[in-house]
Amino acid sequence: MNVVTRGLLRAVLALACCAASWSAWSATPYQLGIYYYPGWSPNVKGAAEPDTWSSIKPFAKDREPMLGWYRDDKAVTLDRQLGWMADAGISFVIFDWYWENAKPALQTSVLAYLAAAQRSKVKYTLMWANHTAEPKTLAEWDALVDFWIANHMKRPEYLRIDNKPVMFVFSPDVLRSQATAMQTTTAAMLTRARARASAAGLPGIYFVLGVVASQFWVRDYAFNGGFDAISAYNYHFGIAGEDSTRTPYSKSYDELDQYYRMQWNWIVKYSKLPYFVPMTAGWDRTPWGGSSQPGHDNSVSTPSTFEAHLRAGKALMDANPDRTKRIGVLCCWNEYGEGSIIEPTKKFGMQYLERIQDVFVP
Repeated sequence: MNVVTRGLLRAVLALACCAASWSAWSATPYQLGIYYYPGWSPNVKGAAEPDTWSSIKPFAKDREPMLGWYRDDKAVTLDRQLGWMADAGISFVIFDWYWENAKPALQTSVLAYLAAAQRSKVKYTLMWANHTAEPKTLAEWDALVDFWIANHMKRPEYLRIDNKPVMFVFSPDVLRSQATAMQTTTAAMLTRARARASAAGLPGIYFVLGVVASQFWVRDYAFNGGFDAISAYNYHFGIAGEDSTRTPYSKSYDELDQYYRMQWNWIVKYSKLPYFVPMTAGWDRTPWGGSSQPGHDNSVSTPSTFEAHLRAGKALMDANPDRTKRIGVLCCWNEYGEGSIIEPTKKFGMQYLERIQDVFVP
């Protein structure tokens, strides 16, 4: 059964069971999110060229989207993509989100999502890509949190866990350094943010931190820092608690898969917080100048190896339903510059989405 046929069947069943629910959330015990890179519109901030696809086009044989060289600031683009996500069993999309100079730096895709007719099928949340210098003061932190609350967290489409709006955070070390520079702690920052959410009528904020399987980041910083859960955007190497266990960067997708499993197994055993299992389509940064580690750009999947990786992630969720909440996050919908691509392409068609559906949708 292909992704379209099965998607129609799931939609009918979902409507019959619970008309008020998102179909992807009611049709499977697994909740799958997928990261979305918002960099495919003309002249977006940080792009080297006005045409952000210019560095990808020489690799069109492997990387041209099924939609063509689309604009992610158009609701019509998000409508097509959200329909595909929902049919494959993806229940929420996580937009990479940046804040610089007291305003969003990249928000083309999330604004297109909010204008898309298909947004009722797939919830959304944000991953704060905290690569910039802000916040430098607690007043700047308050302004950032207030923006999240006013513009996103009160929306009916916004993802909630335990009835709290969810915010993913990319970099623990940057956040820790910023807290230190402000003469405060991460825990105090999150408490402050939750208080502002409560004052605005929300039941708090559910913070999810991206970490590797390090004793310090998992068992100390994430837990004592006040986070609700942990996950990751992607992994590049293996580690199991101590730095002495760290491997070199992967040089094949098979190695990358094994390094993911190494981190999964350690975290699910030792974390004091729920772990939303990260899974990946691979890594190849060649269009954007290549990786600094020789051979790492050979970490590219095929639909078949991707499926095996997904099945391992699902097995981890099934063996640890309380520790994982059976929530997984996929990297990535459209990281064309980094070679992590799940959305339909002219090379593979719908195969990656079909593999997700085969593994996670009954």
